[in-house]
Amino acid sequence: MPGLLGVATLRAAPRLGGGVRAALGGSPPWGCNLPRRGHTASCLVYAEHGEPAKVVKMEEQLLPPVGEREVLIRMLAAPINPADINMLQGKYGIQPPLPAIGGNEGVGQVEEVGSKVTKVKPGDWVLPVGSVFGTWRTAGVCSEDAMVTVPRDLPLLSAATIHVNPATAYCMLHDFTPLKPGDVVIQNGANSAVGQAVIQIAASMGVRTVNIVRDRPELGKLVEKLKAMGADFVLTEEELRKVEAKELWKKLPKPRLAFNCVGGKSATELLRNIERSGTMVTYGGMSRQPVIIPTSALIFNDIKVLGFWMTQWKRHYAQDGERQARMLSELCSLARVGKLTAPMCNEVPFHDFQVALEAAVKPFLSEKQILVM
Repeated sequence: MPGLLGVATLRAAPRLGGGVRAALGGSPPWGCNLPRRGHTASCLVYAEHGEPAKVVKMEEQLLPPVGEREVLIRMLAAPINPADINMLQGKYGIQPPLPAIGGNEGVGQVEEVGSKVTKVKPGDWVLPVGSVFGTWRTAGVCSEDAMVTVPRDLPLLSAATIHVNPATAYCMLHDFTPLKPGDVVIQNGANSAVGQAVIQIAASMGVRTVNIVRDRPELGKLVEKLKAMGADFVLTEEELRKVEAKELWKKLPKPRLAFNCVGGKSATELLRNIERSGTMVTYGGMSRQPVIIPTSALIFNDIKVLGFWMTQWKRHYAQDGERQARMLSELCSLARVGKLTAPMCNEVPFHDFQVALEAAVKPFLSEKQILVM
């Protein structure tokens, strides 16, 4: 399997209706076109930051010629992730120059390769390597180094969603604290795509999970879905704060590791429920509230508080293709045998992107919106 990271190069395509410039260094967007020269393709473009459904427009672009080390990709499916929404709002850690094409994750199929391409072949399923890639389009031309292959026998939605959220879950479970069967991990935002991946990957490791979610309508159905994925315990934030929750720790050892994607009081409750010398990893801040750390957690309980960003992880291991290939291979292996399924999804036809964008920002929504090309 080729290394997962590489520097993509892009020759600008002729443009219609404004066009799209190259994005941030390392992974510029593709030339946006249909898989035949002289035709056009649909791209979801934003020229300013704001609420996603208001700033994203559909635009057509022409196909540039495929260079000798370039490939033509036909997109199959691409999710709308929280990071994509934050990027559209101008609230993410990296931003492409505007106008830009939305989307950082998705799966495509190779349609054509340049004369000197060696890493992929027509028919291969591929994922974009870097962030700020612009996957919300029907097709594009990019460097072969900007792609990594995945098995074609993966379920389509698994392939489209495997390289961001499951990768985040995998790294957090493997990189911070050595875990063995029987250990316990606690997490908030357990219904998120990362949370669902944590449940499944942890279960495959024999690691038990305590999963915290917000109270909501039809809570029972959500609890059933998470337990069907392998969740050992599912509690609301209110239940975790109650004295009755202490009964849980009579059944289980205290968690060695906690994952926080919410912040605020929810993060503080995680800190109060992990073992001495445990670790809390923050990878998101959905409440937009700061992480408040009790002094006693640091001084008396020796708790370690760290952060994780998948984009930074990829940058750090940019030259370690073997490490990254191993991670993706293990995730694909779990997906192929049904131990790692796609998150709860809602498939939306590409032309109905406005419906998907509006749904993606609604509260208490556990389903990830997937644009299907």
